[in-house]
Formats: sequence, structure tokens, C-alpha cells
Amino acid sequence: MDMTMVDCRKFVEVLASNEPAPGGGGAAALVGAIGTALGNMVGSLTVGKKKYADVEEEIIALKAKCDALQKDLLDQVEADEINFVPLAKAYGIPKDDPNRDTIMEEATMVACSTPVKIMELCCEAMEAIAVFAEKGSRLAVSDAGCGAVCVKAALQAASLNVFINTKTLKNREVAEEMNAKCLGMLDKYGKMADEIFETVKAGFFK
Repeated sequence: MDMTMVDCRKFVEVLASNEPAPGGGGAAALVGAIGTALGNMVGSLTVGKKKYADVEEEIIALKAKCDALQKDLLDQVEADEINFVPLAKAYGIPKDDPNRDTIMEEATMVACSTPVKIMELCCEAMEAIAVFAEKGSRLAVSDAGCGAVCVKAALQAASLNVFINTKTLKNREVAEEMNAKCLGMLDKYGKMADEIFETVKAGFFK
């Protein structure tokens, strides 16, 4: 079942159950899409306003990009389920099965792929939100700050779904490369999110 097609209450109900998916990865993707949409809303409230005519072309382009990012992030909810289920099943393989390690390794790599993708999409979204926060309508700047907070949470949540799996990979070189990539994204875009939040917050106390 594509969990993005059910209502919010049903999604949360299934998330809280013992079903293997959606889990942290699917939740991260949904939160990332919500955060991206919050930034995009700032763009929607900016376009068409005379006060922001000089940045309208840039904002329109960013809105189109965020429309695509929102869709891509929502697509990762189902992708995470599809890519995690084989790993969940692999854990049930008897430990004396000679093929278990190979199957587990391959399934673990596949399971890592979606949260890494979610992180990459969140980084793109954060870049857009930074512009919305700087150049978008001042009446909606709080939503840009909220978007940054949500996307940062999604970025962090997705990373944990990578790290829990890279920890068990036998191929340590691949694991460390993946870890380094994710840690780099966390550092750069976590700081960017904090800067957006603090700048937005400070604007309310001037």
C-alpha cells in the first residue's frame, strides 16, 4: 500500500504499529516533504506581489524545483518500504544458511539506498528554503523557518536509518564511504538549517 494515499491519522496509526513499514525512513520522507512545502508556501505568497517583483523570476524557478522535490520525497515513503522489506525478511534466514551473509549484505545495501536519497533531497530542499527565507515574503518568513526545522529533522532521521544499516555491513570500505557522505550532509545542512532558524527568530525581536 502506498501510505501517502491514506489519511494522516491512518498513516500515524500504521507507523505506531508493529508493521515493518512505514518506519523511520518513511516518516523522514514525509516530514521532509512537509518541510519543503512550507518553504514553497513562502514562494507562493511572494509571487505576484509588487514588493518582490525583482526576485519573482528566481522565486518561480525555486517553486518549480520544490514542487518536484515534494513529489520525490513523497515517492520515497513507498520506496523505503519496498527497499526495506527484503532486509526484514533476510533477518529470518537461518544463521546456518550458507547464503545468509550474501543475502543480508545485498539487502542491507538496498535498504540504505532510500534514506541516502531522502537526505540528498533534503539538502536540495534546504538550499531552496534558505532563499525563500532571505528573499520571500516577510509575512510568511516564519514558515520558511518552520520548513528549515522540519527538513533538518528529516535529514537527521534519515541519517539514522543509514547508520543502523552501515554498522552491519561486512564491506567496511563501502560502509565508511556512505557514513562519510551522510555525515558531510548532516554537518553542512544541519548548520544551514540552524542559521535559517536563528535568523528568522532574531527578526521577531528587533
